Amino acid sequence: RLVESGGGSVQPGGSLRLPCVASEFRVSDYNMRWLREAPEKGIDWVSSSTSGDPKTLYADSVKGRFTITRDTAKNTLYLEMNNLKPEDTAVYYCSQGSERGQGTKVTVST
Repeated sequence: RLVESGGGSVQPGGSLRLPCVASEFRVSDYNMRWLREAPEKGIDWVSSSTSGDPKTLYADSVKGRFTITRDTAKNTLYLEMNNLKPEDTAVYYCSQGSERGQGTKVTVST
């Protein structure tokens, strides 16, 4: 089970950190992803963190602004989002395989 939180409303240029707490499995054992679904759009991949020797990947639209990390002690995946833009407005989901959480809403507007 995956539970995201940390969403909210921020102005352009602001920052948010989204935690995703996992239960019933260890985030360190699996490839983990962040996805997002913008209004009236499909789900887009945002970032991935591989298991083992962790590597991180980012969509071009967020590269340099977002950072994906894991805290194995807390069994939590994070997405640190900086310099947020209105086009980042979406519901953000963490995902492992075909499983994903309920999502957390991020709104970026003036």
